[in-house]
Amino acid sequence: MKKIITAILISCSPVIAAEGDAFVEFKVLKPEVAIKAAVSAMIFCREEGYQVGVTVVDRFGLTQAFVKSRYAGLHVQETATRKAWTSVSFRTTTLSLDKNTQPGKEAFGIRFISIPLPLGGGVPIESEGSIVGGIGVSGAPGTDIDDKCARAGIEAIEDELLGF
Repeated sequence: MKKIITAILISCSPVIAAEGDAFVEFKVLKPEVAIKAAVSAMIFCREEGYQVGVTVVDRFGLTQAFVKSRYAGLHVQETATRKAWTSVSFRTTTLSLDKNTQPGKEAFGIRFISIPLPLGGGVPIESEGSIVGGIGVSGAPGTDIDDKCARAGIEAIEDELLGF
């Protein structure tokens, strides 16, 4: 049992915990910052000519913000949310996870888990080496474009992430 608890605590890192302290501290985005990232990603994509949905999740994968271009498809809410969740859960971009979970790759089995979506467009949001959230974009005509839009959303909140 002690090993399980240790594994859970390690998987939630990096968090701040004093030795012997019963509590951990962690960072999550303020709702206003999550909304700014989502809207910025959507506007960036729209200016490129794409109708998308954008979800920002906290470090635990819970939705903080969702926005959708007026003509984006019906699928974008689920897809964007799953991409954001996947980026936080696997601590990597979904574009790289897509490449690493192709048939014949060691991590191929991830594609058979119900929630993860290893398609480009999900990017972890980091501050000071800690994941504070994730952003997922869906609806552009390529997952590489979804990824580019997600990164534009993160770029829009860069100052807040650095504490300026």
